[in-house]
Amino acid sequence: MARFAVRVALLATFAAFGSVGFGRSLAALLWMSIVLCALAGLVRREPLFGTVLNHWDEAVAFGALFALVHIANDVT
Repeated sequence: MARFAVRVALLATFAAFGSVGFGRSLAALLWMSIVLCALAGLVRREPLFGTVLNHWDEAVAFGALFALVHIANDVT
């Protein structure tokens, strides 16, 4: 949980300095995080539905945040 919170804080910080706007920058960074977490889960051969949180769960959480940011970007 702490790793996820730190990553979200870093992504938000980097998105704040993006030249295309906060929402679009955050969406792009979240999309890259989804891909990287999925690749880390594949490389480490972590189980999809394990009993402990792993990179797959983190990818799902980033996917949910990406969907939320994407919807918010379309509304405004």
